[in-house]
Amino acid sequence: METAERRNQTPIVELILVGFGNGPELQPLLFLLFLVIYIAALAGNLLIFVLVVPDSHLHTPMYYFVANLSAVEICSVSTTLPRLIGSLATGDRTISLQNCYVQFYISVILSNAECLLLTAMCYDRYLAICHPLRYNALMNGRVCCHMVAWAWIFGISYCVMLYIFILQLRYCGPKEIDHFICDFAVLVESFCGNTRILNLLSFLLSVIVNVGIFLVTLTSYICIIASILRIPSGTGRQKAFSTCSSHLTVVTGYYVSVIIVYVVPLFNPPAIVYKIMSLWFAILIPLLNPVIYCLRNKEVHQALRKTLRKLAALRHRTEV
Repeated sequence: METAERRNQTPIVELILVGFGNGPELQPLLFLLFLVIYIAALAGNLLIFVLVVPDSHLHTPMYYFVANLSAVEICSVSTTLPRLIGSLATGDRTISLQNCYVQFYISVILSNAECLLLTAMCYDRYLAICHPLRYNALMNGRVCCHMVAWAWIFGISYCVMLYIFILQLRYCGPKEIDHFICDFAVLVESFCGNTRILNLLSFLLSVIVNVGIFLVTLTSYICIIASILRIPSGTGRQKAFSTCSSHLTVVTGYYVSVIIVYVVPLFNPPAIVYKIMSLWFAILIPLLNPVIYCLRNKEVHQALRKTLRKLAALRHRTEV
C-alpha cells in the first residue's frame, strides 16, 4: 500500500536541504565560517597549483600529482560550498532535483579521482624509496599522464554507470533532506522502482575501489616502512621518511574520513553526527591538504620564497 501511494504522488522536482538548523542566531556565524573556509581552501589549493606549474624544480611526478590533487580539491569545494554559503546568506534552502543530481554526480567523479590520485602518489613514493635505481624509468612523464587520465576516466565511468541506473528510477521522497549536500548514496531507498541492482552496483564498486585501493595503499606503505627501517643511518631514514610523510598524513586523513562517513552511518547515528562527518570529508580535507604539503615540504617553501622575491622585485620595478 505504501509503495502504491509513493508511485501515485506528484513527482518531486524540488528538494529542501535542511543544512545546520533553523536557528537565526547561528546563520551569520555559519555564513562567515564557511565563507572563510571556502576562501582559504581555494587560496591554499591555488597557491599549490601556482607554485608547482612555473617552477621547474617542482616538475617531478610527486608534485605533478599534488597539482592535480589541488585542482580536484578546488572543484570539490566549489561544488558544495557556494550553494551552502548562498543558502545561509538568503535563507533559501531549496534546490531543484536536477541540480541536486548534478552536484551528486560531480562529487562522485571528484571523490573517485581523488582516491585514485592518492593511490598514484602512493605508487610514486613506493618506487622512489623501494626501487630508487629504476625510479626514473618506471615513473616518467608519460606514466604520470596516463595515471592521472585513468583516475578521471574511472571517476567519469563510475558516474555514468550510476546515472544509467538512477535514470531508470524515480525519486519519491522525502522532499526535505536533513543534510547540507546532495548525497543520494545514503538515500537509495527513497527511489521508486527496483533498487536492488543499484544497491548491488554501489556495494561492489565501493568494495573494489575503497577496500581494494586501501589494501594496495596499506601494502605499499608496509613495503616503504620496511625499506626505510633497513637504511643503516638515522639521517638517511629521516630523509627517506620525510619524502613520504606528507602523503602518508593526507592518505591517513582521507581513509579515516571515508570510513567514518560511509561505515558509521550503517549504525544509524544522529543526523548531526553524519553531517559533521560529511563536513570533514567534503570540506575540511580540501582545506587541510595544501596546509600539509606547504608546511612539511622544503621544496614548496623554497618555491614560495622564490615567488615572493619575484613579486617583490616586480613591485619595486613598478614603483620605480
